Amino acid sequence: MEPAWLPQGRGRGRNHSQVERSRPQRMAAGRPGSGVERGGSSTKMAVPSEGVAVHTKFEEIRKSDQAAAQRLMNSRLSSSSSDDDDDEDAEADHKDAKRGQILESTFTTYTDQTGGDATGLLRTGQYVSELFQSGALTCLICIASVKRTQAVWSCSSCFSLFHLPCIQKWARDSAFLVSSVTDEDFGQKQHPWPCPKCRAEYPHSATPTKYTCYCGKLQDPPPDPWLVPHSCGSVCQKELKPSCGHACLLLCHPGPCPPCPKMVSVSCLCGKAKPLPRRCSSKAWSCQKPCGRRLLCQQHTCSQPCHSECPHCPRVSLQKCVCGLQESQRPCASPKWNCQNVCGVLLSCGNHTCELVCHDGLCPPCPRSLSRSCPCGKTKWSLPCTEEVSLCGDTCDRLLTCGKHTCTMRCHRGNCDTCRQEVEKECRCGKYRKLLACHKEYVCESKCSKSRSCQKHQCRRKCCPGNCAPCDQNCGRTLGCRNHKCPSVCHQGSCYPCPVTVDVKCACGATSLTVPCGRERSTKPPRCKELCRCPPSCHHTSRERHRCHPGLCPPCTQPCLLPLVGCSHTCPQPCHDRVLVKSQQVQLTGPWQQPSEPAFVTKALPCPPCQVPIPVSCFGEHEVSPLPCHHRGRFSCKRPCGQPLTCGNHTCSRECHLVTNNDKCGECEESCSKSRPPLCPHTCPLPCHPGSCPPCSQMIRQRCYCKMSVLYVECTKMTSADGDMRLAMGSCGNQCPKELSCNHRCKQVCHPGACEVKCHQKVKLRCPCKRVKKEILCALSSEYVVECDDTCKQQQKKVSQLKEVEQKAAEEEEQKKRQDELEAFTKRQQRGGRRSKKRGRQEDTENQSGSARCWRGLAFVLVPLGGVLLSVAAYILLNS
Repeated sequence: MEPAWLPQGRGRGRNHSQVERSRPQRMAAGRPGSGVERGGSSTKMAVPSEGVAVHTKFEEIRKSDQAAAQRLMNSRLSSSSSDDDDDEDAEADHKDAKRGQILESTFTTYTDQTGGDATGLLRTGQYVSELFQSGALTCLICIASVKRTQAVWSCSSCFSLFHLPCIQKWARDSAFLVSSVTDEDFGQKQHPWPCPKCRAEYPHSATPTKYTCYCGKLQDPPPDPWLVPHSCGSVCQKELKPSCGHACLLLCHPGPCPPCPKMVSVSCLCGKAKPLPRRCSSKAWSCQKPCGRRLLCQQHTCSQPCHSECPHCPRVSLQKCVCGLQESQRPCASPKWNCQNVCGVLLSCGNHTCELVCHDGLCPPCPRSLSRSCPCGKTKWSLPCTEEVSLCGDTCDRLLTCGKHTCTMRCHRGNCDTCRQEVEKECRCGKYRKLLACHKEYVCESKCSKSRSCQKHQCRRKCCPGNCAPCDQNCGRTLGCRNHKCPSVCHQGSCYPCPVTVDVKCACGATSLTVPCGRERSTKPPRCKELCRCPPSCHHTSRERHRCHPGLCPPCTQPCLLPLVGCSHTCPQPCHDRVLVKSQQVQLTGPWQQPSEPAFVTKALPCPPCQVPIPVSCFGEHEVSPLPCHHRGRFSCKRPCGQPLTCGNHTCSRECHLVTNNDKCGECEESCSKSRPPLCPHTCPLPCHPGSCPPCSQMIRQRCYCKMSVLYVECTKMTSADGDMRLAMGSCGNQCPKELSCNHRCKQVCHPGACEVKCHQKVKLRCPCKRVKKEILCALSSEYVVECDDTCKQQQKKVSQLKEVEQKAAEEEEQKKRQDELEAFTKRQQRGGRRSKKRGRQEDTENQSGSARCWRGLAFVLVPLGGVLLSVAAYILLNS
């Protein structure tokens, strides 16, 4: 039901009449026995080779037409307002699963605290689900979709999302509108601005300047396909409302935070029961025992079950008034009451009584017991309270109500009269002046020409002082939805968004989506889980089961099953009664003519040739192959014929052909191919013949085993020889030229295979001192060792003794040399005080040179002599 403020009728851009969707008409298809054939012409039996080409061409056309039809359908069903991730209906199931994973990850920290209970997440889950639903999230200012890649701002009161540039412009325009109402504070005060939806006021400092996530931790959050749009993915941690000391446990999310899921230990409302573990969001619980607390009346106790605050006492009791003169039955909730009687108590003066109505406390003193004056206040008197003050007789001179003149009458009792003095007065608007009584106001007849707060209409009030009243006319401007007009009073700036919502329904009307007014034209219809109810448009009795969808139904994919022409089979191809085929392009007349977009025409294609496989044997009956029904008949399998020829040795090598009396296999034209004796590499020189072949007389040229000589052997002798004879025929009779691993030549005659490993040639081995030598086989030389005998050991001992003697003689000579040097040094030290240093050095030098010459002469004689003696001694030792 529409609100009462909406005017009768609709604005432009919207039609209330329900437009029925046009359904494609069923095309008449030919049936067996009818006069009209499918495809517009009668089908004839095609030649097999032509049938294969027709079928291939049909398949190519069908695939290209289906691809073009799918592209056309996708382009027509796509919506410009939907997000990138909601464009394809084929991925609906995958996106539903992805959405479920995102919701589950967002609510995991909450459900872990509640043991899987998600009843407190219904409202928050609705806000999160609307983020993933195409067209459900709309900016109320610009009436456009809010996408995951756009900067947004969320209201902290109603949690509505707006584009960040839209809300910034809204805040500026709202502040300007309020500031422009009065000229005194224009541009000086920072006025608040309201939320476009809930009208919650925000101060000027709260105008959004940055794009942040819902919890405000991350600036410019990047779009993540595995997170809630415009979320940072971290824990919200906002303080819960009502405040309980805990923070929100969900991941950064839109909408209100859910109730606190923490477990706390609290007592009941009255505080008598023991503390029990309860959810923090529902920690207030009642033990259902009577309260028993004393009420405000201090007479009765509370009898209600356990609760937080006691109500007013519901009972009635006898209570006195404030002055205590009367008693009455009054509710205990309001014990104080006035009897509305004059007090009448005698005052302290003893002459007058209290004139106040029923009151509590002491009565005030007598007003006449104080010092008094005459009515004009010029003369003061000190009189008892029983006497009246007399008039002074002077001019009153009290200020009149006009505030400018005084009373000209004599001192009198009571109020002064109104001021009747004539003065020149200015009207309220300040345009005219006139003599009038002081108590009268001058109002001229001129009308105000200033603009009101809307800056559109004039004030038109008589003698306006400048504070023009706000405009009281209706705004009437068309709202952003283009369907309704603004119902507010005429104002300045942008109108508030249209508050009306519209239901966008699916094709069958079972599912609807509520969107702001004006958004229904660009919103994609919601996905419906009901089955499509459209009747079939082909020859089938029913459509395939598929969900409700906008636009035309998808092409029928059921098997055609119509009987084919020329056989008893049915068409197994998908239904092709209504296929989108690209229309024939018109030939361009010149370069100035632009090519038009290809048009698609719904057309019924003929059934393809029958492809049912039928077993058929080839001409030579080599194989039985399944052939398409429209191409059945005997065929050539492309194999050789295989029929025996007249020679009895070969078969027909022609391609598989039909053997008849007129077409027989020909004569054999090949050479003899009978198997030869073993090891004979030659073929029979005769043409193909029956019986055995003659013996081979050709010579075989081959190398001997050592590869040094070339041998010629007759083929018949080689093939008829036994094993030993055949081995002997392959040897040249010379010694084998190969070397063994020990570098000796093989001693065998030319032989096949590898040479023997063991070498039988004799080699000489010596002991370590090279004196003893022995001859053994080369194969045993690596294992045999020649050791020294006793003689070798004695010679080695004598040589070692001789070396010791030489070493000892050298040591004695060195010791003697050192002793001589020591004696010479001692002598120089003893003669050092009696001779000069220069002379001492000369003597030492002469002594040293003389001793050196002596030693060199001895060495020249002794060294050759010692060498001769050592040689003689070594010879004697070695020969002994």
